[in-house]
Amino acid sequence: MQKQTIINIILIVTFLGLGAYQLLKKENTVYVDIGKLMQEYQGMKDARAEYEKKAAQWQANADTLVAQWQNELKAYEKEHNSLTKKERELKEELLRNKQQQINQYHEAIKLKMQDEDRALTQNVVNAINDYIKEYGKSKGYTFILGANGSGNIAYATESRDITPAIIEGLNKQYANEHK
Repeated sequence: MQKQTIINIILIVTFLGLGAYQLLKKENTVYVDIGKLMQEYQGMKDARAEYEKKAAQWQANADTLVAQWQNELKAYEKEHNSLTKKERELKEELLRNKQQQINQYHEAIKLKMQDEDRALTQNVVNAINDYIKEYGKSKGYTFILGANGSGNIAYATESRDITPAIIEGLNKQYANEHK
């Protein structure tokens, strides 16, 4: 029984060793620093700028609505004493309704901004993934790993980092597509 266990252990160690040897022997495993890639890829920079432009416009619209409401509130406060009870109640209800609409608009903007950010980011990620896939095929890599600084690659020699080449190629492709 012990003899069979020892033979099984030797076989397992042998297969693991051969698999590791094949990976290391070919040295066709590389990695990309995802954080650096996202910072330096022009497509991401443009997507961020587009998002920020839209978000600023939505915020400006919201600010305008709030300013209008505040002006109406100030006008109501000035004329409060000269209004009848019925007129005051009507004005107060109108102001409450407008405030609720502004709050709903803020919520809608928040959701729209999240959706827009997700969509823009997903488009960029898809473009990056497509490029990396083609790049890996053209260079004969078996694996291209993504390093994001949170532990999925604890260590890799810098000679296996293809981030600069990926950024350069992606930016060239992006520039050609967005002339």
